[in-house]
Amino acid sequence: MDDTSTSLNFALILFGLLVVCFAAWLGDRFYFQPARRRTAQRQAAEFDAQQAALAVHQRINDAPAARAAIVREALRQPLWLEYTAGLFPVIAVVFFLRSFLVEPFKIPSGSMLPTLLIGDLILVNKFSYGVRLPVVHTKIIDVGSPQRGDVTVFRFPRDPSMDYIKRVVGLPGDKVSYENKRLRINGADVALAAAGEFYDADRLSYSRQYQEKLGAVEHRILTELDKPSFITAVDGFPFRDQCNYSGAGVSCTVPPGHYFVMGDNRENSLDSRFWGFVPERNLVGKAFFIWMNFSDLKRIGRFH
Repeated sequence: MDDTSTSLNFALILFGLLVVCFAAWLGDRFYFQPARRRTAQRQAAEFDAQQAALAVHQRINDAPAARAAIVREALRQPLWLEYTAGLFPVIAVVFFLRSFLVEPFKIPSGSMLPTLLIGDLILVNKFSYGVRLPVVHTKIIDVGSPQRGDVTVFRFPRDPSMDYIKRVVGLPGDKVSYENKRLRINGADVALAAAGEFYDADRLSYSRQYQEKLGAVEHRILTELDKPSFITAVDGFPFRDQCNYSGAGVSCTVPPGHYFVMGDNRENSLDSRFWGFVPERNLVGKAFFIWMNFSDLKRIGRFH
């Protein structure tokens, strides 16, 4: 699989929880809490009257503490409100952070080796490509757009319930070709230099590694330059007529409002070469930080 952890269902669940907790918070703020206060006042008054009616030696020794306990018990939220209205501030903060600032994802596949390993837990900056309304994904503030070399998370065009992660190779209007295992953008070869071998701990094998530069971003890729570059099993996709497939590979002109993306593990990545372009509306954000890998704590840190 080439996707990150699916997040659409979680986003809907979180939004549903937010709505339920907000409704409970409103109900508690304007109905249940005032009712509990009235009950507390009534029970406190009854306690005071009972104590006043008793002889001094019959009264409770620590009447103020007993009165306070009665008031405290009357004001206590029932469990169903404690776990709805009481959690509303926490869920609201989580929803805001996840919807507009950063969102965590887990890498389940090796399509972005050697940059990202299976099991990497990453953070995605959701502010970098514009502020969007959660769930409906409508952009309301245009902050920026992807640049060549960005590692970006997006909703898979064929199944928006799945989130994919790839590297941005082509911008709107670019002429991108990947033929004979060499990447060209607008007629210029992308710089590629040998960078030793990469050890894949999951497969217990070594792969040839190369240094590539896209825009201002230098990163490493895995590819086998001596293997055939013919691309098979290409299905129809929007703007398919903008791509030309041959025995050498593929050449595409990126349509307006779309992006051409590829995995860093070139021989093991299903990307724009196979299923087409990423619409701007499908962008989720820019991946920038590994916050945990339980198998290798040295992985924690920024990446490009």
